[in-house]
Amino acid sequence: MDPETIHDVEGVGVHYVHRHDVIVVGAGLAGMRAAVEASAEFDVAVISKVFPTRSHSGAAQGGIAASLANEEEDHWEWHMFDTVKGSDYLGDQDAIEILVKEAPVVVREFEHMGSPFSRTPEGRIAQRKFGGHTKDFGRGGPVLRACYAVDRTGHALLHTLYEHCMKNGVRFYPEFYATELIIRDGVCRGIVAWDVINGGVHVFHAKAVMFGTGGYGKVFKITSNALANTGDGLSLVLRAGLPLEDMEFVQFHPTGLYLQGILVSEAARGEGGYLINDTGERFMERYAPDKLELAPRDLVSRSIQTEINEGRGIGGEAYVHLDLTHLGAEKIMRQLPQIHELAWKFLHVDCTKEPIPIQPTAHYSMGGIPTDKDARVLLDGKETPVTGFFAGGECACVSVHGGNRLGTNSLLEASLFGRRAGKSMVRFLRETREFPELPADAARVSIAEIDRVLSADGDQRVSDLREELQERMTRDCGIFRNAEKLEAMMADLVSLEKRFARIRIDDRSRRFNYDLLEAIELGHMLEFSELIVAGALKRQESRGAHSRVDFPKRDDEKWLKHTLAWKTGGEVRFDYKPVVITRFQPKERTY
Repeated sequence: MDPETIHDVEGVGVHYVHRHDVIVVGAGLAGMRAAVEASAEFDVAVISKVFPTRSHSGAAQGGIAASLANEEEDHWEWHMFDTVKGSDYLGDQDAIEILVKEAPVVVREFEHMGSPFSRTPEGRIAQRKFGGHTKDFGRGGPVLRACYAVDRTGHALLHTLYEHCMKNGVRFYPEFYATELIIRDGVCRGIVAWDVINGGVHVFHAKAVMFGTGGYGKVFKITSNALANTGDGLSLVLRAGLPLEDMEFVQFHPTGLYLQGILVSEAARGEGGYLINDTGERFMERYAPDKLELAPRDLVSRSIQTEINEGRGIGGEAYVHLDLTHLGAEKIMRQLPQIHELAWKFLHVDCTKEPIPIQPTAHYSMGGIPTDKDARVLLDGKETPVTGFFAGGECACVSVHGGNRLGTNSLLEASLFGRRAGKSMVRFLRETREFPELPADAARVSIAEIDRVLSADGDQRVSDLREELQERMTRDCGIFRNAEKLEAMMADLVSLEKRFARIRIDDRSRRFNYDLLEAIELGHMLEFSELIVAGALKRQESRGAHSRVDFPKRDDEKWLKHTLAWKTGGEVRFDYKPVVITRFQPKERTY
């Protein structure tokens, strides 16, 4: 291919077309870990809609799981059993085995990179307890498995990777917003992005593209997610004609700050904190008598919501208390300083002296872009890879979490499958010397969309539509679901999409235009929300975080399978694929 042809893109200035061996979209743990790996050998650029060290991975608090056995006996087989059971047997066991076997390697690599972990008196990486992580295939008590840096683990790992990206010469394009994925004939050829700071459509031509675009918690009203978590990558994949997997499985973290949704790490319960209702009862004794507050997140979230729904929230309000006071001020300030800071800043609660008001908060998406174990995105969702397209982290579904993710397995998954994506891209690039042809009309759809939004002069406010979407998704597609609510939500989405076609924005400028960005983000949220709701309506059982009150039992006979969903011509189409089961056969899940 003639290198000069890279400039021949309709509607895009000659200096706005860029070429790199690898384009990574998203600067969280998955994206930057992949960039570190690939940049040792190839030219890598990272595009991020926020400054890299502000990526949402930095909000992860409690730890990263690995059976290091630094503080007590532990084995990868125990970790695997806990993860499979925690997934409610929907996780693919071949992928889970990779996750738990390679976990110690990934954590030790971080240590050698210079990541500042908390330490034992002997100088080893310290480990703490987390929900669902147990000894001896669930027969023992909670195990010390979460490696941590006080309660700022994600922050520490994220900054470590950013420093190594800088050292390796990775080119960053901060505050660039991806608007289109360029796939033709099953080959990924690059992406289109909007320059948030200066305005203008840019085209990034690449041999390999990797998505580490994160989750979509902002479709819910109460969420631990950052403002940027609007699921853009998922929507771009859908628009490229690819499927998404298991979108109905949305995790609600048990402990978000009341009315704020801001995360109160599971580490708070791992260190000994407990939950109490309006009568002062430690109510988890009724729901999970063996594991109590260290039961998995889906179970604890449902328990809290049940207490609230049945009138035992504090003062009849929609929250219960997380009590840390018995831990003592010295331990709280040493092990959980950020929790103390957040409770004080956002609720004016001193958690050394009084309990923290909390409620469940939308937290994590178990589903996403279907990939294989080498992070290659699957064209049909089953076995055919898209040439040159990779994904890792929360936006992807390999499926190591199945129906419910255990705490500390997300930092692990993002780092480990980011690393595998990097290695996979290196293997691919060693065999792929030429850039794929870049279509002349590569940016046509993005240019038309941006022009349409910038000139939008209808009667509907983006902020009003977004608020309605968030409130209705929380009400009708939240912790507890039923057919009536989900059907109502489907009708609401159709209505919201029609009103979205009549939006108006006030800012017509091209520089730092957040009116424009928020409108495009809302379009993305409406697009993939339909898959969450339609998938939840279709799956007539309760499994993991998907809880149908009209189908309260898990149904392995009909639903031990993954959902694949496409959206074409405004219609959602479904297909399914089997769950990979190797070591552990499904059985009743009790804690």
